[in-house]
Amino acid sequence: MLKIALGTSNPHKLEEINDMIQEVHPDSVEFVLVEGEFDPIENGKTFEENSYIKAAEAAKIMGIPALADDTGLCVDALDGRPGIYSARYALDQKSKISKLLNEMKDVEQENRKAHFVCTMTLVAPNGEKLFSNTGRIDGYIDTKPSGEHGFGYDPLFFIPDLNKTMAEMTLKEKNTLSHRARALRPMIEWIKSNLAD
Repeated sequence: MLKIALGTSNPHKLEEINDMIQEVHPDSVEFVLVEGEFDPIENGKTFEENSYIKAAEAAKIMGIPALADDTGLCVDALDGRPGIYSARYALDQKSKISKLLNEMKDVEQENRKAHFVCTMTLVAPNGEKLFSNTGRIDGYIDTKPSGEHGFGYDPLFFIPDLNKTMAEMTLKEKNTLSHRARALRPMIEWIKSNLAD
């Protein structure tokens, strides 16, 4: 089975991605966390640059191909913020949600459009970029958090087509419709066609 390092320190992300690949191509690829110290400096100006920085660092440490993503929430009324700074927008999930609600408190419903972006980049141990792909899902910023699933901004991100927030989606819905799923599926197909046996 092909092993690919996942450039993250988030075990939830590892579990989510391994679940998705098992659904599509069982027993072909396994993603593993980086062993040892993994603390890349995300100083890129785009989601793709930051995903490359993380993947290149993970590939170098592990000596195998590595995949990393950079994900963010882009809010139209805030000129695309928090964007690439989504993870650093505030200290923890609770304060991120409070800060976003506070910034959006005077914004009318029709102007609360937002989208989640996830860019994934696959990098070889020598630093060569092998493949990159971006997924996106559109929605609105709700006026209060709803739902127990997911993390980050999921409880505020309302998807009109489903009439629920990202945090109210089932795992199956999330694995089909989320920005991460939309970035990952073409990535999995590329890996299966080009790297896996």
